[in-house]
Amino acid sequence: MLSSRKNRQIQNANTQGADTGTTWFGKFLHWKSPLPRHFPIGIKLAVAIGILLTVAMSLLGAIIVSNQTQMLNRQIQSTGRTVVHQMAESAKELLLANDLLQLQILAYNLSTSENILGTAIYSPDYKLLASSGQNPFDPYAPHEGKAKAHMDSETRTLEWKWPYSPKGNLDAISFTTPVRFKDVTAGHVLISFSRTSINQSINDVVYSIITVTTLLIIIGIIVSYFLGKKLTKPIQHLLDASRAIDAGEYNLQLDGRRNDEIGYLMNSLNSMAQGLLEKEQVEAAFKRHVSPNIAKEILGDLDQVKLGGTHVFSTVMFVDIVGFTSKSETMTPQAVAELLNEFYSYITHSVHLFRGTVDKYIGDCAMIVFGVPDPDEDHVYHAISYAVFIQRMAERINNIRISKGKLPVHYRIGINCGEMLAGNMGSAARMQYTVVGDSVNLASRLASIANTDQIMITEETYDIPSVKRRIIAQKYQSLHVRGKSKPISTYLVHDVREAEQIKMEKVIDRLLQSMEKELL
Repeated sequence: MLSSRKNRQIQNANTQGADTGTTWFGKFLHWKSPLPRHFPIGIKLAVAIGILLTVAMSLLGAIIVSNQTQMLNRQIQSTGRTVVHQMAESAKELLLANDLLQLQILAYNLSTSENILGTAIYSPDYKLLASSGQNPFDPYAPHEGKAKAHMDSETRTLEWKWPYSPKGNLDAISFTTPVRFKDVTAGHVLISFSRTSINQSINDVVYSIITVTTLLIIIGIIVSYFLGKKLTKPIQHLLDASRAIDAGEYNLQLDGRRNDEIGYLMNSLNSMAQGLLEKEQVEAAFKRHVSPNIAKEILGDLDQVKLGGTHVFSTVMFVDIVGFTSKSETMTPQAVAELLNEFYSYITHSVHLFRGTVDKYIGDCAMIVFGVPDPDEDHVYHAISYAVFIQRMAERINNIRISKGKLPVHYRIGINCGEMLAGNMGSAARMQYTVVGDSVNLASRLASIANTDQIMITEETYDIPSVKRRIIAQKYQSLHVRGKSKPISTYLVHDVREAEQIKMEKVIDRLLQSMEKELL
């Protein structure tokens, strides 16, 4: 039943979608990130605690390493100055006596101590008198021949490294001080200490901090994950409940007995779910009492529900059961109700196939509108083809009813199109969406004077070009209608064109099969 224009729109949309998918920009729009859109709070908490522990332990480690380094440097400075001064005192008399042998013995004895790399004794003119071990001023050493530059009347400190020394990679610190007797400089002494122990101590501290930090991070992540999982378990329940509500499952209740914010949130979600369930039940009941199209329009904008309407050009149909009054007199109330319900059910299940809307049921009569509230450019033809559909379906249903020993049911139908007022009619306290006007009254009049199994339309309706070429109709009679100065020419519709007849029969077959268990 889709119009050609709607088919073209669908084809254009499919073509555009295909074009978009073949371009690089279309591929970019359809690209999906490999990262999940949702990260559990437990994982976020574990990552946050891990980062916090890493930063905290890194800062703590930096402080400890800095303090340890400063403390070791102070210790070696203090030790070095003390030892070099003692060496100067021991070498004083030997220098004054120019006892080179004892000076060499002194230098050798001191160099055998732990962490001392080497010693040296110089004359006042910086001539090497005695030495033992490594010396920064030795040949090929970092400060070769620069003894004079680092020795004066004060105690000096020199940090140096010798990567390819005869003893291997050296990292050392040397102390020099003058040997003075009264106001005379008798010479200079030098003692060098290895910094390997200091570096090893610092490396041990760093290694310990890294080990402890790693263990704390691992323990923290594990504990925080399980703690976060436990803390977020009620949040997960809330998430599952919100997904269920989003999917339309409102019949749920959470345990909101917690005495905290989450418990309050659970109670609020329970209340919301209950409210949505009641709203859904009300809407379902509302749609059973009002046409789905009208219910959708009203529920879609509740703020605009007010009295009044707009002038529209649409089509209205009245379908009346022939001889219902006489039939009901011989039937039980239950049988009458079953007959009406069967009539209403077939109308309700088929009217949307022709884009019609049930305006109301009036006893044994159904009022159906086309073109409102949903716009339909071909509403006149849809109304007439639906009338033919009803008569064809009634013929098939009557055959079934007769085979079951039931009375056949026949209909008479009146159709008219024209200007009418569509909107909410009634009062502010109680209103109904409907159509009113002279065109509506004329359609009702046509239905009342039509004979059994007839479909009556006006000449103005028949003369619409898009209708005339697609239906089979015969001019009937002119009617004098109250309120009209001129008689109304009418036509009887017999059928639609052959191509539509085949489609219609297939639709009737499917409808009867789907409703057979429900009604027959």
